[in-house]
Amino acid sequence: MASEQKKEEYQEYVRQNSPKTNLPLQMAKAFVMGGAICCLGQLIVNVAMNQFGIEKDTAAAWCSVILILLSALLTGFNLYGKLVKWGGGGALVPITGFANSVVASAIEYKTEGQVYGIGCKIFTIAGPVILYGIVTSWGLGIIYYFMKLLGVQ
Repeated sequence: MASEQKKEEYQEYVRQNSPKTNLPLQMAKAFVMGGAICCLGQLIVNVAMNQFGIEKDTAAAWCSVILILLSALLTGFNLYGKLVKWGGGGALVPITGFANSVVASAIEYKTEGQVYGIGCKIFTIAGPVILYGIVTSWGLGIIYYFMKLLGVQ
């Protein structure tokens, strides 16, 4: 009985202290933020192709480089966190969110030195993404290989 009462008290405590969220508003902000980042990326590609005559694949590569650079700079100036706070998941569009996670880890652990701080901790957040991305790609490659052997198109 006492443990049941403690559970109920704890649940009430959690309800009182949890931030109240407005899901439709959060979703709208994430949509706007993600859309703005994607529009910026498309603008970079269009300018590279139309103003500088760069081929589409090269323009897309430049877009990735510029978005990563902007994300790293905004993280370094402590501005990317404000974008994430406002735009939620929309600010974590894969390439910019990934760059933010790497740079934020490097900044956080720089006081521990180049090797034990930055070198060891830089991929604390991004490491699992890299690991599971590689493992998944490998697994799908094996499936593709066997499907080709079986003649499945």
